[in-house]
Amino acid sequence: MTKVKICGLSTAEGVETAVLAGADYIGFVFAKSKRQVSLEQAHELARLVTGPTKIVGVFVSPSLEDLEQAIAQVPLDIVQIHGTFDENQIPKISVPVIRAIQLRDQEAQVSSQADYLLFDAPVAGSGQTFDWDLLKDQKIQQNFFIAGGLTVDNVRQARETFQPYALDVSSGVETDGHKDIEKIKAFIEGAKA
Repeated sequence: MTKVKICGLSTAEGVETAVLAGADYIGFVFAKSKRQVSLEQAHELARLVTGPTKIVGVFVSPSLEDLEQAIAQVPLDIVQIHGTFDENQIPKISVPVIRAIQLRDQEAQVSSQADYLLFDAPVAGSGQTFDWDLLKDQKIQQNFFIAGGLTVDNVRQARETFQPYALDVSSGVETDGHKDIEKIKAFIEGAKA
């Protein structure tokens, strides 16, 4: 069954809803963004995560020290890395790694030393989809997440098109820039139906 990550959570209500609705992963964004949370906020919100739901920290071009500090302090189960990062440092990270790849063209790299790949739109967090045809003929050897412009309306199509390990949503479950409880529930239901 396709797994689901609800990303960009920053409120107790959002975290509790995602966990109760069956999200496999919840994401806290530590990179500069309107969804950014501090390590202290994430630590408090992490206390609300129960059961098998895993906590993912989302970073852009972090240092190994930044990652390990967040892993210990929140604590995090997984880190998701966007931007530049030395591939040779990945094995040194103490938890599994999701390596984000922004798809712009056919030349996109589709492998990494990371445990998982995440395919995203050229501008992460923009609510835009990438050209799904870019992955059509790719032979992807590891588990991957699909992100970028996913919504309640296209979640089933994304699941059927890619048969991904997981679907990742942030802005697609928001209304007026805030997480929408009903959209979170509907997205998870659509992904797992």
